[in-house]
Amino acid sequence: QVVVDFERLSEHAAAFQGHDVGFCCLGTTRAKAGAAGFVRVDRDYVAQSAELARAGGCKHFVLQSSQGANQHSLFLYLRVKGEVENLVQAVGFDRCTILRPAVLLCKRQESRPAAWVWLGFVVVVARVFPTAYSVPVETVARAMVASVLQPGVGKVEVLENEAIHELGKA
Repeated sequence: QVVVDFERLSEHAAAFQGHDVGFCCLGTTRAKAGAAGFVRVDRDYVAQSAELARAGGCKHFVLQSSQGANQHSLFLYLRVKGEVENLVQAVGFDRCTILRPAVLLCKRQESRPAAWVWLGFVVVVARVFPTAYSVPVETVARAMVASVLQPGVGKVEVLENEAIHELGKA
């Protein structure tokens, strides 16, 4: 493991050398970082990491994005996720896998009352429609690894939530 300063990421190019596969789950929230900080972390840091990985020899980049990602969205979160997907694809990896999970089911350390109420609703809905609105983070992690271990279906592959569930079972 190498600890890098994302504000000076170019100074850490050596950490990105010699890897065939890159996994990226980097992200923050607007509540934690503000709008500008969210864009910096979720778009700029991710895009720069992808560029450094490609320059370091990475052939397959696996990006965790979000359900509904769309560069033309009126919502900042979905717009930034769509923008970063396009930026990562433009880097020119031999293969790029983008996962678009729905609500991530996990235990969080920070207290987020509104998110807690919403998550309670999502957990109930997930019992009826297990692949529609949520996915456990462990399933996303397994799907990311499995995407590398199986043959690709093209230069860019986008996996929506239901496909993440299926691949996460592999």
